[in-house]
Amino acid sequence: MMPKKQLYKISFYNLDKIYEVYAHQVYQSDLYGFVTIEGLTFDERSKVVVDPGEEKLKSEFKQVKRFFVPMHAIIRIDEVDKQGVSKISEAGENVAHFPSSVYSPGNDRGKKS
Repeated sequence: MMPKKQLYKISFYNLDKIYEVYAHQVYQSDLYGFVTIEGLTFDERSKVVVDPGEEKLKSEFKQVKRFFVPMHAIIRIDEVDKQGVSKISEAGENVAHFPSSVYSPGNDRGKKS
């Protein structure tokens, strides 16, 4: 019997939206501060009923082999037994932004006169 391939559900924040995708590999990237996600998989059970959210994700990640998400954008990573439907949803008020940078443009601190 072949061992079951691991499956992860990853939720991350991207451009005021929450992306929820399923992938076979998730690991800390060699790029400092990023998480690598590869082996994306989409729900193929319902070919008759088309979910527009999942179709949008399929087209967005169509040619993507692996992608990198900033660590502070990751909301949650779960190892799951069964695949659900990938989706994009609006970020509600219950999602707080983690501070992304200490530096802000126009900040004159650190400039020498």
